[in-house]
Amino acid sequence: MRIALIQMTPGTERAVNIAQAQSLVAEAVREGQAELVLLPEVWSCLGGTRDVKLAASEVLPPPGEKGGELYEALRTMALEHGIWVHGGSIGERVEQEGETRLANTTLVFSPDGHEAARYRKIHLFDVVTPNGDGYRESATYVPGEEVTTVDINDVCTGLAICYDMRFAELFLALRAADVKMLLLPAAFTQQTGEAHWEVLLRARAIEMQAWVAACGTTGWYVEADGTERQTYGHSMVINPWGEVVLQLGAEPSWGVAEIDIELVEKTRQRMQVQENRRLI
Repeated sequence: MRIALIQMTPGTERAVNIAQAQSLVAEAVREGQAELVLLPEVWSCLGGTRDVKLAASEVLPPPGEKGGELYEALRTMALEHGIWVHGGSIGERVEQEGETRLANTTLVFSPDGHEAARYRKIHLFDVVTPNGDGYRESATYVPGEEVTTVDINDVCTGLAICYDMRFAELFLALRAADVKMLLLPAAFTQQTGEAHWEVLLRARAIEMQAWVAACGTTGWYVEADGTERQTYGHSMVINPWGEVVLQLGAEPSWGVAEIDIELVEKTRQRMQVQENRRLI
């Protein structure tokens, strides 16, 4: 399977972001013969005020029904190109206790435009980074509750988003579900990206003995208070032995890697970690 990482520099203008995504996806299919594309986290609106994020979000329809602009843009990419589309993540508008909130939500569409999976980010990014920058994702977003897998071309695939990668118990649950590939969109900060992005992703691939494809945003965006923040990029694909087989740089771009699913079983037979596991 040929998988394309669609590395973007999104801002707060939803229409501009959609056009950027459509252009990069079309190039990846035309020039890279991609069969599956992976977009980054919150590519539809990065930065801005809470109201801006809410305005750029949408209520998701029941699977099989017509959705809003973002939903239909992703579904149309799948249909027009005849490919699997992992929609990174977008803002899903939800009502909780009488208040309008957001969920950080992944959508996966099959080549016939069918919604194959929906996943809400479980772990919210409420941290202060070493340089003093504060992030409080829970001020706007609600957490997901369910570990989610999807069959993509008969490959059991796990779903996670960005900060999820720091929580090994999620990936142990995905390994117990026999996932052979993990798809992870992100908007990783520049500082934590330089320190932890590659080492964490390689660790997840090694412990699951599965393919990991991680697609990040890159470049600068502006927060509600005018603070400029930089995301790391360096989207990558890692094989089940922990080797990086594709890595992008710090510019908006796309890249394609060939995923050999047979390598998963070869790796697991060579080192039978799951059979040796004693602690859950």
